Amino acid sequence: MTTAIDIQNYLPHRAPMLMVDLILNLDANFVETIFLIKEDNIFVNNGIFIEAGLIENTAQTCSSIVGKKYFFDENGTENENINVIGFISALKNLKIHSLPKVNDTIITKANLVSKFVGDDYTLCTMSCESLLDDKILLECEINLFIQKTISTIT
Repeated sequence: MTTAIDIQNYLPHRAPMLMVDLILNLDANFVETIFLIKEDNIFVNNGIFIEAGLIENTAQTCSSIVGKKYFFDENGTENENINVIGFISALKNLKIHSLPKVNDTIITKANLVSKFVGDDYTLCTMSCESLLDDKILLECEINLFIQKTISTIT
């Protein structure tokens, strides 16, 4: 049985830009998250969670699988004074089939396709889908660039 993990342990995002509530499953090659769409979400328009919100939810889901290494060392100890920036470098084969509404809970799943790790950055490609119950909302392949920066504030 998997215990849900607070996504804020793996992402620098905070409200109002946090588009994932919890990580349901996480390993080296797969991540699954859950997100309840609330009325005050910045990507809600007329009661509908718009396309940009689905894409941001997907990117944050994907980032958690590779962002983990920057926030925790090999022993699971939290790294202090670490900041991470990330960019979507490409979206491929994006298909948005439907848009969820306020109070819908979506599940987003991503599988690692490839990863290149440099000294202070990671490039990865992930295959993703977002679902509402058994209905596919979004499917795509996403490329992310994630870079570690060290905070100089003490």
